[in-house]
This record gives sequence, structure tokens and C-alpha cells, in this order.
Amino acid sequence: MPELTVVEHPVLADRLVVLRDRATSHGAFRRALEEASAILAIEATRDLPTRDVTVDTPLEPANGKILLGEVAIVPVLRAGLGMVDGFLRLLPDARVGHLGMYRDEVDHAPVDYFERLPPGLAEAHVIVPDPMLATGGSAVHALTRLKEAGAERLRLVCLVSAPEGVEAVHAEHPDVPIWTAPLDRELDDNAFIRPRLGDAGDRVFETSG
Repeated sequence: MPELTVVEHPVLADRLVVLRDRATSHGAFRRALEEASAILAIEATRDLPTRDVTVDTPLEPANGKILLGEVAIVPVLRAGLGMVDGFLRLLPDARVGHLGMYRDEVDHAPVDYFERLPPGLAEAHVIVPDPMLATGGSAVHALTRLKEAGAERLRLVCLVSAPEGVEAVHAEHPDVPIWTAPLDRELDDNAFIRPRLGDAGDRVFETSG
């Protein structure tokens, strides 16, 4: 599939086992999700533009590179909140917005309930963390809304994805690259990813619904 990066890393694989295990407590799940997100953040930002600089060390000048341009992180609520701290470990100065939506249980279509976007999206590199890419409906909807708000350089970062969701995003937004940890097998009749790891939002916040 074009513009899809499946991230393979031994520490990420270890954290994924913790996240999949139904016996993992919500505290341990939250920590593992943050750590997995930090690894995904490293991979998803490898090609961010930089500019050359020279700084004075305690001994002599040294050449280096710093990030060029603003970065915005816009998670898809609720579960996307669990990934934000992992990204902020790497990008502490990033602006953070929020897109709240839930999946209708009948037709699986996304339903909006909250939106707060940072300024300057047109100039920023916008990262969209969304732990579960199932049907792709929420991700497609979020990317569409962000483009309407002016975002031009978008990246979708997921923890677990289904082939159907990847195909849906590529069909509607072929310009948006996707990073994911595993690409799971398929969707079941209820549009749940198999084998996946349960409802990420419920497991992060120890809630339901």
C-alpha cells in the first residue's frame, strides 16, 4: 500500500503485547500507550525539515540542525489523548488541538461533538494521532476537517490499523502518509479490528462508552 509505514521496533513490539493483554490495568495500559506513541513519534518525524545552525558549546562552536517550521498535534478524541504525551516528549513546543468524535454504533459513521484547533495550521506540520484505524471513517473525517481549516501537511499516526481503514484513508486522502505499529488482520462484522486490543479510550480512562 502506498504511503503506509509499518513501524517495526523491538521496544514497540514489547509495549504492544502489554497493550493487547486483556489483563493489563488501565495505569499500565496508559504508560505503555505513551511509550509506544513516543516510538511512533520518532518514526513519523524522521523527514521533518531542518535548518543548519551554529551554537557555542562550553569548548567551541558546533554545527547542528534544528526543526524548521511549526508542528501541531491534533488527536482524535477520546483515545487519541492517550498518545499526545508521547509526542510531546519529542515535540514539547508543538501546539495541540482537539477533534472530538464518536462512532455511531449502527452505521459506524463518525459523529462530531467537540472541536478546538490551534492557529496557523496552513503553515504547520500537522500530526493526527488516532490509536485505532478501523473502518477509517473517523480518520477520514478528521483529515477532511483539518484540510477545511487550512492544514496542508498532514500525517496520520495510529497504533493499530486494519487494511480496510488504510484503504479508506488512501482513497479519500492519498496525499496523507500513515504510520502504524501493526497492520492487523481484518475487521469483523461489528467493524472491530481483529485481533486489536479492545477499546483504547475505555482502557486509557477506565470508562465505557
